[in-house]
Amino acid sequence: MTPRPATEQLVERALARLGPGPARIADVGSGSGAVAVALALRAPFAEVWATDRSQAAVELAQANVSRFGLGGRVHVVEGDLLDPAPGQLDLVVANLPYLPESLRLASVSADVRFEPPAAVFAPGDGLGPYRRLLDASKERLSEQGAVVIQYRRRILEATRFELDDLLAELEEHALAA
Repeated sequence: MTPRPATEQLVERALARLGPGPARIADVGSGSGAVAVALALRAPFAEVWATDRSQAAVELAQANVSRFGLGGRVHVVEGDLLDPAPGQLDLVVANLPYLPESLRLASVSADVRFEPPAAVFAPGDGLGPYRRLLDASKERLSEQGAVVIQYRRRILEATRFELDDLLAELEEHALAA
């Protein structure tokens, strides 16, 4: 549960989007649960759904949530993107697979070499998971809701009404990479 600096920035930017009152958050692609745990510790009135497609990641995140005594507010569930999280959400945070699958066999930087491949590589141009998340967020975010994502060490964010602009920004970053 030692996050990288960009992940720490993700948490800080997400927290800046939250008010002092109750909030419903989805941490999509939660992995170890580090982001969900950090958000729950720093936002005591938040309820967090940590979702991941990997059963192994879900088990690890559940153990970490239990270790911090957050089982009453952090719900770790296996499933695709926002599907496991019920109702409207005030905040969606994500650090999803982003590298094109075609790069999997190429030499990649040391910071992803030891990560589970499913946490780093996605089919096509690598943006498929983000496209699907932003599309789902249009329906699931509350009126004042927002998305905060980590993409290639960058933190990008958008309100519910700026999601198309965020997708365009992601596509620009992908072309420049």
